[in-house]
Amino acid sequence: MPAPAGDSASAPPLLEVRNLSVSFPMSRGLFGPKRVLQAVRGISFTVGRGRTLGLVGESGSGKTTAAMAAIRLVTPSDGQVLLEGRDLMALDERAMRAERRHLAVIFQDPYSSLNPRNRVGAIVREPLDLMGIGSPGERESRVRELFRLVGLRPDQMALFPHQFSGGQRQRIAIARALATNPALIVCDEPVSALDVAIQAQILNLLRRLQDDLGLSYLFISHDLGVVQHVCHEVAVMYLGQVVEMAERRRLFSAPAHPYTRALLESAPSLDRRKSAGYRRKAAVKGDPPSPLAIPSGCAFAGRCPQAQPRCRTEEPEPTARDGHLVRCHFPVG
Repeated sequence: MPAPAGDSASAPPLLEVRNLSVSFPMSRGLFGPKRVLQAVRGISFTVGRGRTLGLVGESGSGKTTAAMAAIRLVTPSDGQVLLEGRDLMALDERAMRAERRHLAVIFQDPYSSLNPRNRVGAIVREPLDLMGIGSPGERESRVRELFRLVGLRPDQMALFPHQFSGGQRQRIAIARALATNPALIVCDEPVSALDVAIQAQILNLLRRLQDDLGLSYLFISHDLGVVQHVCHEVAVMYLGQVVEMAERRRLFSAPAHPYTRALLESAPSLDRRKSAGYRRKAAVKGDPPSPLAIPSGCAFAGRCPQAQPRCRTEEPEPTARDGHLVRCHFPVG
């Protein structure tokens, strides 16, 4: 599968996230101290028009929470989100409902994201019904068009989800996401529940739809092989923070953060491992700290093979050079 074309962006971003934070107050015992889970900690990123930004990291890194907060499916505790210049955080519920037609989500598991009691035609039509878009006849025509667009037959609209394979169900989920003609689609691990052969088909479909419709994707994944082939830019998250962000080719060929390097070393299918001069290094070891008790200094210091005393006492600030951002006291390169 070829890499995405057009690895440069000059137009104003479609989505701009500034210093976004998400915290969840946790229950406590009768005399216990108040605790707060810091799921996302002051992250910033942009998604260009017709481009894909990948959010990657281990489970619990905050990537899904960050994406859902960016489209207000999770309530942020701080920060600003601009969609085509409009501040989503400043909108009341009624105004935000109107913005929903410009946003969509493709969830991870096509087996649980589709209502088993509804026919798939009604499932795809549901966003149009909820937002009152078009007449009943226009909605029916739109659903037929969407089925053709994702490689399904319109005569399958009367079937139920259980009558489809996993890949077909994800095509139905993609059709539903496209129903309102959104500008931005959050893809939350959209192929991780599928067989490898089917994964390639769905990824190719997403790429084709992006090229044909000018879609922008916020693509969440733990699979760096997938990210390498579908994303234009990549943001690496660790314990609620973006620790490195760069254009795809630069991040995969010259990672600067020790955590990013460790993730790449643990992904055996990446092309970079076939390059001349490649030397295998130790993958990341141990477990990340709890988001309920984030340590002082660099949160990665306890697992970092090159940590120094400064790393355990002083939190690194993000620095950027030539569009390559890294949050580390001692970046590589």
